[in-house]
Formats: sequence, C-alpha cells, structure tokens
Amino acid sequence: MQGCLSAWLVKHGIIHRSLGFDYRGIETLQIKPEDWHSIAIILYVYGYNYLRSQCAYDVAPGGLLAMCGVDQPEEVCIKVFASRRNPRIPSVFWVWKSVDFQERESYDMLGISYDNHPRLKRILMPESWIGWPLRKDYIAPNFYEIQDAQ
Repeated sequence: MQGCLSAWLVKHGIIHRSLGFDYRGIETLQIKPEDWHSIAIILYVYGYNYLRSQCAYDVAPGGLLAMCGVDQPEEVCIKVFASRRNPRIPSVFWVWKSVDFQERESYDMLGISYDNHPRLKRILMPESWIGWPLRKDYIAPNFYEIQDAQ
C-alpha cells in the first residue's frame, strides 16, 4: 500500500521504496543514503518543517539505520541504510538544525559519518575513546563480567 508522500515521490520520479505503514498508520519509506539530502529538502519544501526525532541502531548483520520522523498533520518515517564498512549519510543539519546532537550521538555511538555536518565530533564518549560502543561488533576494552570480578 502506498501513502501520499510515496505517491508524490513516484509522480516526480524520485527513487525510494515504500515499506507501508506502521501500527500507528505512519507511512514508512526507505531511501538510499545518496538520495537522503535531496529528499530531506523536498520534505521540508513539501511542508515537513519539523524534525521530531532521529535515531540510529545497528541491524546486524546488515547495515546501520538512521530513521527520521517529521511531524506535521501527517507524519512520515524515513529509513536510510548505510553500509557497515563505511557508514556515511549526508547530514540534514542545514535543513533541520534540531538534528545537530542527534547526528552527533549516532556518530559517537555507532560510527555513522554525516557528510557536511559542521561539528561532527563525539558528544557522549571522550575524544580519546576507540570504537563505537553500540555496534554489535564492538568489544569493550577491559570489560569484565560481574562473575569474573572476584
């Protein structure tokens, strides 16, 4: 089933994949990382001028995912999959300034690089930290299970 935004994107020849609707009736679309910035601008112009949330998580063994929800009378969820080896997604900071800390957090925790982000640096972990703590392949340094601490 195709929603209003998906139909509009098809009409204008913009490549995406409709993932249907979630349990709340929110249209979900999947797009390629290289198309994200231009689609974000289209969404903003189309009336989606408020970025409600952005999150990222590791979907092993596939890739990393960044999802943006944009509130207006109708809401939409955008999924952008990035490669595991080189997770890069265009930043939408210049479209929605509210995404600043959210992109920095997903960089800090999962190693997703957001191209053209003005301050892409660690926000939670020290700058000297090695690795991306929320990735499934991350091995914590000097980590001991509670039963090993005797």
